[in-house]
Amino acid sequence: MNYLTRRVLATVGVLWGVSIAVFALIHLVPGDPVRLALGTRFDQGTYDALRAESGLDRPLVSQYFHWLGNAVTGDLGVSFRSEDPVADVIAERLPATVSLAVAAIVVALLISVPLGLASALRPRSILDRAATLVSQFGISVPDFWLGILAILILAGSLGWFPAGGYVPLTEDPLRWLRHLVLPALTVGVVSGAVLTRFVRAAALEVLSEDHVRTARAKGLSEAVVIRRHVLRNTAVPVLTVIGIQLAYLLSGVVVVEIVFSWNGLGQLALQSVQARDYPVLQGAVLLFAAVFLVVNLVVDLLYAWLDPRISLT
Repeated sequence: MNYLTRRVLATVGVLWGVSIAVFALIHLVPGDPVRLALGTRFDQGTYDALRAESGLDRPLVSQYFHWLGNAVTGDLGVSFRSEDPVADVIAERLPATVSLAVAAIVVALLISVPLGLASALRPRSILDRAATLVSQFGISVPDFWLGILAILILAGSLGWFPAGGYVPLTEDPLRWLRHLVLPALTVGVVSGAVLTRFVRAAALEVLSEDHVRTARAKGLSEAVVIRRHVLRNTAVPVLTVIGIQLAYLLSGVVVVEIVFSWNGLGQLALQSVQARDYPVLQGAVLLFAAVFLVVNLVVDLLYAWLDPRISLT
């Protein structure tokens, strides 16, 4: 069995296990979602009909396999709160979270790659110490604090960007970009601080290896040595951290989305918990798990591409 098949089968197995855990844990949460969904419209006949329609009157095992069978075909049920299909509710919020995650990763890479490499090329210099201090600061401060600071300065005092809200890209690209800048900077700075430490450590390790010393001894310029021998080998360990950061961001940055009123999946998951909207919450958490596993699978495959020895282990 080749490396790709093993990794795909392992990902499917883990996702199945996650689906069981998600379903069981959500159904252990106290409270009756049907009673909550009806609110003041409650009467016993409507209550019984809605329980039967949503399948909540069946045994738990039967409910799980019914839900799983539908989920495989893309049917995640109907929201108790809005009565819309869960897949549509999630699809409506997904672009906001994806755009924020991609923008934040771009900001993080723009910060971490040059800063981490420069720091590794001049260890114990003033630049290295300043970069270490900045990255330590970024790791230590919570993202909601940075978000509030950005709102106070860049939105409040300077008025450069809106303090919150979300505008779809298809509606107005310029307003979408202006609303995206502050949350992307907030998340990107924190992720960039984490990545800077890993880029520096990985680059330092590569720079001390024999093939880099040999390349320098052959008279290759420093730019060529870095491009040919340092960047690619540094990417292997750093790729794992980038994958984890991206999966974390795609799974919904709940706090940042709340601070900036960003209409993404994190905010949707929180609203579903508050409303005990089980179908939406189950769908969102399953999507988070699937995103995390798929991103890690892609990272593993990139790993094997960058270093073919990995696929043989």
